[in-house]
Amino acid sequence: MNELLEGLSTALRLVFSADRELLEITARSLQVTLSAVLIASLIGLPLGAWLAVNRFRFRRATIIMLNALMGLPPVVVGLIVYILLSRSGPFGVFGLLFTPTAMIIAQVIIITPIIASIAHQAIRELWADYHDLLISLNTSKWQRIKTLIFDARRSLLTASLAGFGRAIGEVGAIMIVGGNIDHVTRVLTTAIALETSKGDFALALALGLILIALAVAVNLAIHLVSGTERGGRW
Repeated sequence: MNELLEGLSTALRLVFSADRELLEITARSLQVTLSAVLIASLIGLPLGAWLAVNRFRFRRATIIMLNALMGLPPVVVGLIVYILLSRSGPFGVFGLLFTPTAMIIAQVIIITPIIASIAHQAIRELWADYHDLLISLNTSKWQRIKTLIFDARRSLLTASLAGFGRAIGEVGAIMIVGGNIDHVTRVLTTAIALETSKGDFALALALGLILIALAVAVNLAIHLVSGTERGGRW
């Protein structure tokens, strides 16, 4: 209990003192996570809609595989990305290893299946209602996908937020590909792991409380901007 109170006190002190290192780490956490969520959403949302609208031979197997990929072990993803971006890997020439870009790539791989799978579930139900209308209007597949994505935008926001929640707390993969380098790739989760390994549980707990507050603040901000709290939609 004392450690919890001490961690809370440390968190409040760091926040109100506008600690420069904390602000840097927090900004980097947001940069990496929001970039990954944006890229994963641009891939996952259309992919989910496409799977809902199209019928092809291996569609069921593709959906099963997509759902299975939601449980990708982050450390395995980190290892694969590490091998690909290392000097001896096929993309080593770009020098991306131990950079925020490598962390973003790892997070995109982890959360894209989550966003795509949730999007598929949401749009599949909407497609059942819109099917006859859109077919009768002789719309193209791309027009159907755009219509479904627009009408399901609030449900798809939940898919992106699920990806955000998964990415903001990721530590294994980004530790491997980022290296937790001070002032370069250190984010809140890797800083928590570092302080815990050093035995500074109060600071680790303080960073954890700040991470939770950051995740809640981003979710609330997105809901406020999108207007999902109006008209009894919650």
